[in-house]
Amino acid sequence: MDFSFSEEQEAVRDLATRIFTDLATHERLRELESEPDGERFDRKLWSELAAAGLLGIALPEEVGGAGLGFLETGLVVEAAGRSAAYVPAIETLAAAAPAIARFGTEAQRSEWLPGVVSGDSVLTTALVELAGTPLSPSVVAEPAGDGWKLSGTKSCIPSGMIADAVVVPARLGPDGLAMFIVPVQAPGVSRQRQPINTGQSEAVLTMAGTPVGPDALLGSVEDGASIIEWLVQRSTAALSLAQAGAAAAALALVAEYTKTREQFGKPIATFQAVGQRAADAYVDAEAIRLTAWQAAWRISEGLPADKEVAVAKFWAADGGQRVVHAAVHLHGGVGVDRDYPLHRYFLMTKHLELTLGGATDQLLRLGAALAGEPA
Repeated sequence: MDFSFSEEQEAVRDLATRIFTDLATHERLRELESEPDGERFDRKLWSELAAAGLLGIALPEEVGGAGLGFLETGLVVEAAGRSAAYVPAIETLAAAAPAIARFGTEAQRSEWLPGVVSGDSVLTTALVELAGTPLSPSVVAEPAGDGWKLSGTKSCIPSGMIADAVVVPARLGPDGLAMFIVPVQAPGVSRQRQPINTGQSEAVLTMAGTPVGPDALLGSVEDGASIIEWLVQRSTAALSLAQAGAAAAALALVAEYTKTREQFGKPIATFQAVGQRAADAYVDAEAIRLTAWQAAWRISEGLPADKEVAVAKFWAADGGQRVVHAAVHLHGGVGVDRDYPLHRYFLMTKHLELTLGGATDQLLRLGAALAGEPA
């Protein structure tokens, strides 16, 4: 059985890798980190990805996309993780935009997706619930004329301060769920910057009786829960792919540093303890990569993937921490130097670990799924 990427997918990977390598350099990242606004959005890189056709890689051809799938999106996301680039690859390319393409009306696709393809628009999702799960949202939607009125607050919205619209889950009555596309300029919407450990900003989004028309409803009310689950699954898989890229990059830094750093007249890579620690990190990095791509493949093929996504996110969370801790330790004092690129992968790994559930959460989900299977 052939598990390799197709020729077309290899071309996508090579193109994404080249663009991120050329533009998301250590010097460019330091430049963005020194900007006072704290947004750290690399608009030049985003524009280059658009010009190369990578922002619309999985979007329909009628809106200017390439009409490919989740595997191709995953190749872009993995490259973004490998370079620690400041672009909204996960929330826009793997979640919000594909959700509108899949569940949106023709009018919604025409309104929101061409801007993503051209690089002029950023879309994001509001899936994190601080006191619950995405299927128990804090935002409430009440009927108002032929539309709805949204009230509530959502935290930890990725790229929320630069987004043009947010895909928001909301409760309808005691048991109903629905998804809404909420423009950030809609009446009653306010945003507050929420700094995170990577130095970037997420957002707290407050909707105070925000009126939205029937054209804001994504899909149908009956499909609300399934759309939320679809978004969470793809977002979680994309987080795992980004971690696969970050782990590979951290390991590459270890390989280069231990080959050139000498102690007692020998490269420290020749020391047994160093080699064993690096080998353990390599095993973890490979486990992250393989489980992430298994989950992505099953999603792209339309196969059940709940267990595989939970396994992938477990390895991304648990194994990812071991990889970056080993990388820091093997670098010695250089590992904590903020003028050296390793710190970005350490911080990013912690953020990816906790987003949409850490290792323990994934084991609980996996256990519940296995317990639900017939004996």
